[in-house]
Amino acid sequence: MTSTSKRSMWYLDSGCSRHMTRDKKKFKNFKRKEQGFVTYGDNNKGKILGTGDVGGGNNLEIKDVPYVEGLKHNLLSISQLCDKGLKVIFESDFCTIHQKDSKEVALKGMRHNNIYLIDLDTASSSDITCLVVKEENPWLWHKRATHIHMQQLNKLISKELVIGLPKIKFEKDKLCDDACQKGKQVKSSFHSKNVIYTSKPLELLHMDLFGPSRTKNFGGNYYALVIVDDYSRYTWTFFLTLKSEAFKAFKKFAKVIQNEKDLKIKILRSDHGGEFQNELFENFCEENGIMHNFSAPRTPQQNGVVERKNISLEELARTMLNEYDVPKYFWADVVSTTCYILNRMLIRPILKITPYELFKGRKPNVGHLKIFGCKCFILNNGKENLGKFDSKADEAIFLGYSLTSKAYRVFNRRTLNVEESMHVVFDEIVDLEENPLESNKTNAGDE
Repeated sequence: MTSTSKRSMWYLDSGCSRHMTRDKKKFKNFKRKEQGFVTYGDNNKGKILGTGDVGGGNNLEIKDVPYVEGLKHNLLSISQLCDKGLKVIFESDFCTIHQKDSKEVALKGMRHNNIYLIDLDTASSSDITCLVVKEENPWLWHKRATHIHMQQLNKLISKELVIGLPKIKFEKDKLCDDACQKGKQVKSSFHSKNVIYTSKPLELLHMDLFGPSRTKNFGGNYYALVIVDDYSRYTWTFFLTLKSEAFKAFKKFAKVIQNEKDLKIKILRSDHGGEFQNELFENFCEENGIMHNFSAPRTPQQNGVVERKNISLEELARTMLNEYDVPKYFWADVVSTTCYILNRMLIRPILKITPYELFKGRKPNVGHLKIFGCKCFILNNGKENLGKFDSKADEAIFLGYSLTSKAYRVFNRRTLNVEESMHVVFDEIVDLEENPLESNKTNAGDE
């Protein structure tokens, strides 16, 4: 093997924690910044002089590769390959790299003496595609998770609190100006307590009502009733046409949730709003042995748990509506979706567990999450009599997740109806650059 060919080779190294190179010519872009040292096997150290994206001969791109002074070879980290959804298999004369769920070989390396080498510059375009297709986009997951902070996603990964979230590093390397910057504002926060006064779900429920919205939602509602369990911080949202419907919604909820958990609600906490401080609530609490506490007048801090939850729901909902200029009459759908995701991806202070696991007793799976408002296609599965050459699917807008079945909620752009189905295909990647509503925007019911 010539010295020239050796410089193009990458050594598969199980002891290397990151991909790294000694060849500055391999960088498509390079940012010089000293970032510490790399310790070699002989205890000598090489200085990291910067990082950049390495590009091969067929548009292969490996991001954030350190440039190490004095490194003798280009190194591919086996652990990083595995983190990208790849599987590395070693044979006596060669090694193969392929997707875990596929039998097709993505790349093949040859053994020379006691080492395995791969020449990325001579790999075919199809092989390169197989290698990089599993590269997860952190900003894609930022949008799927309703634009919650990158640090929150890193905590979920490091503590293994959810299933389905890829093990990648989430960094805020740019501004999410179209959504986060428009939807979030810096606000004063209440001082949180470092103790938990409840020991199990339903001992204390916090309630509040927000609204009226200037825009009637697609179902004809103007208000949202928010209920938060004190112990787990699990949250429920109910949408109302009138404030006076709050008691009816709560009574139905109380019956279902107490039966589900086989526990009794002990204490309710709300403000002095007429929707809560009335004869119906008073009689219900008295009949069921529930204590109803009220925050002091003009002191929302005393009902801070649900007040802060309202802020989170409204901010993230506003952020997602801004993402694709989704009409405001879908505000209830986006609030419901935000609540669904926060239950699965927030971390309960002090207990360091997600609300979902605290309330349901198992870790949440978030692998099915999609970007709110993205373009999708729903199968016309027996709803209408199709001709032989009629389209089998309708274009739709993704609105969230069903709360009563394992299905997605979408707005069918042909029938103008909200439908629930599992037979949905999503086009998220295109929607990272395009607005799915741009070509068919409607102002009906919008502000």
